[in-house]
Amino acid sequence: MTLPFSNARTGGKILVDQLLIHGADMAFCVPGESYLEVLDALFDLRDRFKLVNARHEAGAANMAEAYGKLTGKPGICMVTRGPGACHAAVGVHTAFQDSTPMIMLIGQVGRDMMDREAFQEIDYRQMFGPVAKWAAQIDVTARIPEYIARAFHIATSGRPGPVVLALPEDMLTEVTQSGDAVCYRATQPSPPAQVFPQIRELLEDAKKPMILVGGPGWSDRACAQLQGFAEANGVPVATSFRRQDILDNRSSCFAGDLGTSGPPALVQRFKEADLLFVIGARLGEMTTQGYSILSAPRARPKLVHVHADANELGKVFTPDIAVQSSSDNFMAGLTDVSWFDADRWRGWRDSARADYLNAVAPPACSQALDVAATMIELGKRLGDDAIVTLDAGNHTGWPQRYLTYARPGRQIGPTNGAMGYSVPAAVAASLVHPDRTVIGCVGDGGFMMSGQEISTAVQHGGKPIILLFNNNMYGTIRMHQEREHPSRVVGTDLVNPDFVAMAEAMGAHAERITRTADFAPALERAITAGRPALIELCTDPEQISTRTTITKLRVASEQRRVQAAAGE
Repeated sequence: MTLPFSNARTGGKILVDQLLIHGADMAFCVPGESYLEVLDALFDLRDRFKLVNARHEAGAANMAEAYGKLTGKPGICMVTRGPGACHAAVGVHTAFQDSTPMIMLIGQVGRDMMDREAFQEIDYRQMFGPVAKWAAQIDVTARIPEYIARAFHIATSGRPGPVVLALPEDMLTEVTQSGDAVCYRATQPSPPAQVFPQIRELLEDAKKPMILVGGPGWSDRACAQLQGFAEANGVPVATSFRRQDILDNRSSCFAGDLGTSGPPALVQRFKEADLLFVIGARLGEMTTQGYSILSAPRARPKLVHVHADANELGKVFTPDIAVQSSSDNFMAGLTDVSWFDADRWRGWRDSARADYLNAVAPPACSQALDVAATMIELGKRLGDDAIVTLDAGNHTGWPQRYLTYARPGRQIGPTNGAMGYSVPAAVAASLVHPDRTVIGCVGDGGFMMSGQEISTAVQHGGKPIILLFNNNMYGTIRMHQEREHPSRVVGTDLVNPDFVAMAEAMGAHAERITRTADFAPALERAITAGRPALIELCTDPEQISTRTTITKLRVASEQRRVQAAAGE
């Protein structure tokens, strides 16, 4: 059919129109000359579409990834070619490993310059192919609606993930007639009805069952259904790494998380279990504690695995029952929640719960600043809908171990362990949910990678509260260093700037805390500041994690050395 001439638009305008059709309301960028037509098309839409210009492409990508986690819609990131795309690559990797819907749009050299190594030219299909669900380039302007519709569909369907689209500069300036797409609809697999009696029959014979939940796509409704099922049948539930918000941690069935900060006894409990009922979680290295809690390839103990991606079912461990389904659809299909008497596994459930409660009991502390006590105080002040963002590093052990998570609040952290994530994620969370309290937890190392995004929050009206754990070192690596090569410290010490002065210079409220008693009033001032805030927690370097010290690591290493020498 012939379209009216009035429908003729630049490629940039067509692209922006498609974003609106698909429900996008916010994008995160660092501007570049390679996609000026897209930026210009957004000029007239400032009342309908919020464009957040970050201070670094990695920050923009991490903001978009956090947006995807919070909303279930693809986070939109726009960056320029070459260096811009390279800087933003970390966000794509996070979105891929965290199964987060995201679309990254990259400006590209003109089509007439391709394959000449033109200024900043990279083939993004090759660059991002291994870490994106789909990487493509739009060479035909009239096909923009087709590509954008497909990008939204792929990013949100099945196992969600990132899509990367390259946009040649001359393609965006070209004027053509093109029809518009219709709004995408994500497609997710659903469980066949006959699978539920099969799972029930397998569970019937179990003496020590464990439910493990994780992955993306959990709605508040599905989380409530999970809790109803677990409590009705008295089955203990653990979450995978940084998915603690799936089950209310106050539930009698919550047993902790299989991450870096969960109850030490939980790993052994999984090894003792005779049935693992896994819903939504990938059985990867972190969740399976180095692939140690099950045997491979034939899973032992017995395994029921529910996952949206067929490629994850039997990828390492062959399940007894494999169910291709999204977590949301699986829980919706579980209409009868009371399969067994709630007392059937009471002893097993109660002991798992006791392990968790013992693990979150704060130990005695001799330092001036008791970090566990500050987290407990923070938990008292936060409402149920607060959002907590996490970075990479040992400092996250404290908010992961001592804070309580539940819906509708969220725990947002990179399961791929990317440093520099928390501050931009907190900025995005504060912009997406301006009515909620947002706490960003970051170490001194991670803050120096992305702390400048506080300026982005100031500019765009975000009000995150950043808790900066400062021990003047790359703590996680120092811990491994002291364990493997005690007292041989190299490359992990940090000489830091005045973080309070930095934050204040960017327009934030900022304070430095060295004593436990000073935290609560500082937190109150941060909450009521009406602008971004930073609280620097000056922690003792000796307390290298929530469960050990540098001295203990050195003593243990020396003991291993003596034992090894005696064995010779």
